[in-house]
Amino acid sequence: MDWLIDIFSTAKQDTVAHIVLLYSIVIALGVLLGKIKIGGISLGVTFVLFVGIAAGSIKFTGPLPVLSFLQDFGLILFVFMIGLQVGPGFFESFGKGGLKLNILASVTILLNILVMFACYFIFFDTKDSSSLPMMVGTLYGAVTNTPGLGAANEALHNVFKNGMDFDITSGYACAYPLGVVGIIGATIAIRYICKVNLEEENEKLNEEEAENPNAKPHTMYLRVQNAYIAGRKLKEISEFLNRDFVCTRLMHNNVLSVPTLDNVFELGDEILIVSAEVDAQAIQAFIGPEIEVDWHEEDQPQPLISRRIIITNSSINGKTLGNLHFRSVYGVNVTRIIRQGMDLFAGRNHRFIVGDRIMVVGPEENVNRVAEMMGNSEKRLYAPNIATIFIGIMVGILFGSLPISIPNMPVAMKLGLAGGPLIIAILLGRFGHRIGLVTYTTTSANLMLREMGLALFLASVGIKAGAGFWNTVIQGDGLKYVYTGFLITIIPILIVGTIARMKYKFNYFTIMGMLAGTYTDPPALGYANSICSSEAPAVGYSTVYPLSMFLRIFMAQVIILFFCHP
Repeated sequence: MDWLIDIFSTAKQDTVAHIVLLYSIVIALGVLLGKIKIGGISLGVTFVLFVGIAAGSIKFTGPLPVLSFLQDFGLILFVFMIGLQVGPGFFESFGKGGLKLNILASVTILLNILVMFACYFIFFDTKDSSSLPMMVGTLYGAVTNTPGLGAANEALHNVFKNGMDFDITSGYACAYPLGVVGIIGATIAIRYICKVNLEEENEKLNEEEAENPNAKPHTMYLRVQNAYIAGRKLKEISEFLNRDFVCTRLMHNNVLSVPTLDNVFELGDEILIVSAEVDAQAIQAFIGPEIEVDWHEEDQPQPLISRRIIITNSSINGKTLGNLHFRSVYGVNVTRIIRQGMDLFAGRNHRFIVGDRIMVVGPEENVNRVAEMMGNSEKRLYAPNIATIFIGIMVGILFGSLPISIPNMPVAMKLGLAGGPLIIAILLGRFGHRIGLVTYTTTSANLMLREMGLALFLASVGIKAGAGFWNTVIQGDGLKYVYTGFLITIIPILIVGTIARMKYKFNYFTIMGMLAGTYTDPPALGYANSICSSEAPAVGYSTVYPLSMFLRIFMAQVIILFFCHP
């Protein structure tokens, strides 16, 4: 058994076998334990951090340079894949309706920071140079934001060039569990503070959905009388009109058929057109007069089907759901949109990008038409775009390394290994197609790379923090980090949530989603979805998530570089 003892031996910790075994045990055990739910809430992959701390505390560790490399590489991979995920919707999230939610999210983030500073001055020794950095770690545990912890850690190494005798991971670990619980608990408290009736909120959402502003459908039978149309294909006519309409039936020489885009129209043909009501008059004026016919669509309704359709047609890139008139023109409903693993609300102003998956419900014939229009060729999305990922990481690291000199700041500010790749990934996700880069990554690939990066990061910081965790937390200020973290979590939620409800009259479920997105906390979104009958929480979450993630990472570095000094 000497070979087995050698692998685990601290004397052999610089061997590849020891390092791989260390990370495999920490990550596997952390992920498995993270699935355990207490009161319906689990910590997920974040439990890897606590297993890493346990491993480090019993001296089951590895060489510091290797731990540091895997920590930084994991962080880069994690934030870059997040950037690719949120990039396509980042700028659109500031559109009509989203601006107020993003302002409220920004105010929440600012209040988190202000409460942190208040706790720092009230409860801690301000003469101790480690107190404020430890509070930053507590802040990011309280708001359950791991990328921010990584950004703060990196910035600290730029400020404390001679080394640190503290590890902010300890503050993060103390605040995180109550952070998860506190977010959900505070949103529940808002419900009672504002006297919200859940049934009434659900009813209001259902009424709003019934009054969806999508264009009202209009059906009409027309006779082709425009000589310009004679001998032209339906596709040509549609392109010339530049209006959304569907020709569902064609009567040509007493033969009734279902036309395709290649069908040729002739004078005297009778057609059945479905369009948005606002476009009906222009279409009629171009094609010919409205008529009464002795043939009609079947009286019996067609059976409805649901199908998941993948957008692979590049011409759809950037178009909004409202502009495509699915309900009025194609007779179908888009019930759900999935982008990079995130369920998005099928709102009128949603802007499609290649790779989006939409759930379409309607008659089979109509659904097939939509599938043809959208592309729906999954094979186009299978090829991995590894080159784009590493080109983006390379540019992101260079961008993050640019020094930005700011007056009265002890060192030049850098976006660093977290901020640089994040910003570049967001820009590539939104504008990459303009420079010939294919930025689409399948949902499974994005999640895999992102979770791998996060697991490597959490395992590394946990193992490194483990040696001093007992002295810092158990014998030190651990209890302070717990209750100050809880205050950082709940106070901003109670203030902003109440304002959003009382002043701006947002639906309670939208507020829950907005707060979950501001804290980048999936468990809180899961809880909101469990008590809501619609997609309102997902609307709030997806609207504020991109900006919130960016601000969390950016502000971590700003706080460290401006306010933390050796």
